Amino acid sequence: MKTNIRNTGVLLHPTSLPSPHGIGSLGDEAYKFIDKLNDLKVSLWQILPLGPTGYGDSPYAARSTFAGNELLIDLSTLAYEGYLDLEDVLDNPFNTSDRVDYEKVRKFKEPLLKKAALNFIENRGDNESLSYNKFCNDNEYWLEDYALYQVLCTIYNDSRWYSEWDEKVKRRDKKELAKLRDKYASEILVNKVLQFFFDNQWQSVKIYANKKNIQIIGDVPIFVASDSVDAWTHPELFKMDEDFHQLFNSGVPPDAFSADGQLWGNPVYDWDKHKQTEFNWWSKRIGGVLKNCDIIRIDHFRGLSAYWEVEASEKTAMKGKWVSSPGQDLLNVLKKDFGNLPIIAEDLGVITDDVEELRDNNKLPGMKIFQFAFGFKDDGSFDSTNAYLPHNCIENSVVYTGTHDNDTTLGWYQKLDDATKDAIRRYLECSDNDVPWKLVRAALMSNSKWAIFPLQDILELDSSARMNTPSTCGDSNWSWRLASLDFEDWRENRFRDSIIRYGRSN
Repeated sequence: MKTNIRNTGVLLHPTSLPSPHGIGSLGDEAYKFIDKLNDLKVSLWQILPLGPTGYGDSPYAARSTFAGNELLIDLSTLAYEGYLDLEDVLDNPFNTSDRVDYEKVRKFKEPLLKKAALNFIENRGDNESLSYNKFCNDNEYWLEDYALYQVLCTIYNDSRWYSEWDEKVKRRDKKELAKLRDKYASEILVNKVLQFFFDNQWQSVKIYANKKNIQIIGDVPIFVASDSVDAWTHPELFKMDEDFHQLFNSGVPPDAFSADGQLWGNPVYDWDKHKQTEFNWWSKRIGGVLKNCDIIRIDHFRGLSAYWEVEASEKTAMKGKWVSSPGQDLLNVLKKDFGNLPIIAEDLGVITDDVEELRDNNKLPGMKIFQFAFGFKDDGSFDSTNAYLPHNCIENSVVYTGTHDNDTTLGWYQKLDDATKDAIRRYLECSDNDVPWKLVRAALMSNSKWAIFPLQDILELDSSARMNTPSTCGDSNWSWRLASLDFEDWRENRFRDSIIRYGRSN
């Protein structure tokens, strides 16, 4: 693995890869993408959380913080391994340029995934059995509960466990769960096999990337979803009443972007309980991500110092309060368990001195986003002191043109007012047409140790390629997909040459 501190990365979630089956997968397209990154001299591939998505299909509201998204399993690989027929993967209703239609993808892929799992169960050989049994033993902490939870989500029509499931099931009565495990043993086994398929395919992708000197940056949402198996199996770790209803919701207070703040709805942690268990759940969680990735971005890192807590009865986030978190205690345990922490601190939003101290005392790089860099002082003059401007970026930071939550750089620029556009053109010394590329170039030139770009910005795509719009729920979120990995030669050459020129090649 290379040791050069100045690295270049590309942000692209696997769901956005081109694929014949309606959603990106861990098959040939993932390997071709890695080859493309290697050819471009890129050494970091950043992804979003890999967990199985529920309502809204957000990777940040997964049904499990440990499991993998079954929809990413590559069908062609399963056919090659003999668990599906060739006809299963050749006959499909998708166009490669379509956005991800999750409902349509589920209707197509889930029956085939079940078929493949049943074929594995019936026909596996000794070596396959040994590998599968080892996987189950290694992941015993979460696997059995997750496999059952998926069955229960089907039984209860994806209703919320804490409000609509039968009382004994909700409270995890041991006898009742034993009956369910016996009654639905076949379905549970299928779910476990699918996780085995996912793990095999993802580990193969990661090994291939690492051999190409490419490290994978994973993502850890600081909170878990309320309707997740994590909340169902460990309610004692969250602030809930005796009926498992949340006492508080997570969110962020009002700011320049939202007059009412953002009410996320995730359950907040009972940090005293985590401390009593020496952060065992967190240690297992981070260990699972480090198995799948080389580097971790902690989303909403400031919540490890203090988080915004809103009473469950409130309709907005306006009346919340800041509550301290034992972030340093947690990081100390993680250091003891894993050594030096390969963590990127997502330190965006309301950042106070205590957050900066937690980040800097642990020598964690923060994030610099160019879309937040161009502003004005009260007197109307350009604010050249903005910490996100390229010339102000410190070495121990990661610079981005934008993230999955931002508009594409081109789409963002097109929507700006004339004064801000003029300030950007003057700063970059370029015309309107060249702004996206000049921002990429400025990031590569910056002092930040890593420069990471959404692939949409390398391709200079407009708002139609946006990945997510925060605080909204619609078909356009999380569904953007790349039509092809064949880019224009001049574009690849320009990007590669700049990476080399500014000392960021792999």
